[in-house]
Amino acid sequence: MSPRDPIERKGFASRFWEKKALTNLNPQEWEALCDGCGKCCLNKLEDGDTGEVALTRVACRMLDDENCRCSQYDIRHQFVPECIVLKPSNIDSHAYWMPQTCAYRLLWEGKPLFDWHPLISGTPQSVHDVGVSVQGWTVSEFETPEDEWEDHIIEEPV
Repeated sequence: MSPRDPIERKGFASRFWEKKALTNLNPQEWEALCDGCGKCCLNKLEDGDTGEVALTRVACRMLDDENCRCSQYDIRHQFVPECIVLKPSNIDSHAYWMPQTCAYRLLWEGKPLFDWHPLISGTPQSVHDVGVSVQGWTVSEFETPEDEWEDHIIEEPV
C-alpha cells in the first residue's frame, strides 16, 4: 500500500469484479473498488421533480482535495452524521447519485471499469493523471452558501 493510496489493492483474484456479483464481494474487495476520485464527497443537488442528480464543486468539509480522500474516513460520522456508507446491501438505493465514473455505479449498471481505474492501471495516480478526480478544484462548503451551490454544478464525466 503506497502512502498516497490507503486502499489495499493487492492479493485479490485477477479481475475479481468481473467474476463476482457486488453482493458477493468481501469487505476488502469492496473497498478496493473505490477509485479514489473523491467525487462521492462532493455535495449534490437533486431535482425534486425529475430525481436528476447534479454534482457540484462544493466539497464535504472532510474532503482533502489534494489526495481526494476523506481526512477522517474511519470516524467521519462523528463529524458528518449524514455521510452514507455505501455497501452491497444499500447499493440499489444509492447508486443513482454516485458519480457516473464511479466503479460501484458502473458495476451496478453492468458496465466495465475504465482503464484508468487503479485495479486495472496498477497505480492510484492514474485517476488523477486522466483528470477524473477532484484533485485541486473543489470549493469549501463552509465558504459557499447553499443557495450558491447551483453556480458550482459540474458536468460529468469531469
